[in-house]
Amino acid sequence: MSSLDSDKRCLSGMRPTGRLHIGHLHGCLKNWVELQHKYDCFYFVADWHALTTAYDQTKEIEKSTTDMIVDWLAAGLSPTSCTFFIQSKVPEHAELMVLLSMITPKSWLERVPSYKDQMARLNDRDLDTFGFLGYPVLQAADILIYRAGHVPVGVDQQAHVEISREIARRFNEVYGREEEFDSNVKKALKKLDSNVAAKLQKAQRAFREQGDRDARDRAHALIEEMPDLSIGNKERLHGYLEGTGRVILPEPNALITKEKVVPGIDGQKMSKSSRNTLPLREDPKVVSQKIRTMPTDPARVRKTDPGDPAKCPVYALQQNYLSQEQLAWVNDGCRKASFGCIECKKPLIDAINQEQETLRAAAAPYVKDPDIVRSILMEGSEKARLTAKETMEDVRAAIGISHRSP
Repeated sequence: MSSLDSDKRCLSGMRPTGRLHIGHLHGCLKNWVELQHKYDCFYFVADWHALTTAYDQTKEIEKSTTDMIVDWLAAGLSPTSCTFFIQSKVPEHAELMVLLSMITPKSWLERVPSYKDQMARLNDRDLDTFGFLGYPVLQAADILIYRAGHVPVGVDQQAHVEISREIARRFNEVYGREEEFDSNVKKALKKLDSNVAAKLQKAQRAFREQGDRDARDRAHALIEEMPDLSIGNKERLHGYLEGTGRVILPEPNALITKEKVVPGIDGQKMSKSSRNTLPLREDPKVVSQKIRTMPTDPARVRKTDPGDPAKCPVYALQQNYLSQEQLAWVNDGCRKASFGCIECKKPLIDAINQEQETLRAAAAPYVKDPDIVRSILMEGSEKARLTAKETMEDVRAAIGISHRSP
């Protein structure tokens, strides 16, 4: 797969934590649903990653996997439009992690922002393990083994994609540079029309000297349009443009997801660890009770006290559910104290319950027959493994450990 082909593929995953909540729906799943129609998407259950911070808490992983996938399906993800798979069902992930760990400096791992953050935040767990230190390498393997050009993440997760890019770049530099790479590139250029060769050389200089990515990307596309060029020469020329050797593992790009503010029922960020979530497919009475007890603007002690929606956690949640007309009604009524907070919350309760009813209906067939979910995951895992095997054949050959029979 060339760098240009990788631009058509997208990959992301979640740890199997069980049923998801509305924060997952608005912050992630709705974006995944859109992406499945734009890219060749691979979405996976990161069960090995679950072990990096909780290796002694594995009893519920399989059940949590099923519950989570039901929520994916209910949200609109379709196994006919994207590939669902389980990380541990594709052992090539582990093989690539081992090989990438051989070339990844320890200092790269220690500087990942979330490393020290989680060490401090999860101080009740044993994180002094190789698995926890090396999880960014496993994460890089997850991405690179599918040669995914895009990884949807929030702004705070960009560092994880960046280290994957650095590891891919280092791999290509170490193993993609043939002994005769420069001379083979010259031979490949000579086979081209002189005008085309001149365009590639100009683009390579523009990228190397001025960082002109547009020129580089146009040149990559030009290479792919040459039907008579061998696959080997195409990869050499792609590597020539990037300033590395052959591009064996294309560098992924972070596809930044627009942040959604979804506060929990206590007004803080919604999180399972904070026990302040509103799960998907929740009972309507529970939804009503939880929303009715949510904190509002502290200035509104009495119904007649005016408030400021910007200081109200409920308003942040309403922005995900209400129309512009309804939000205007909330703003006006809150500032003028023309209604109380319970009345203000009613349209939000109705909107969430309507959404939950749709999710429950979509999930019903899978809840009734979990074997459908298991079948989807097994079929997707087989497909993912075929793709992973192709990558590993190229990786082993580049390193020199194919050990093929003469």
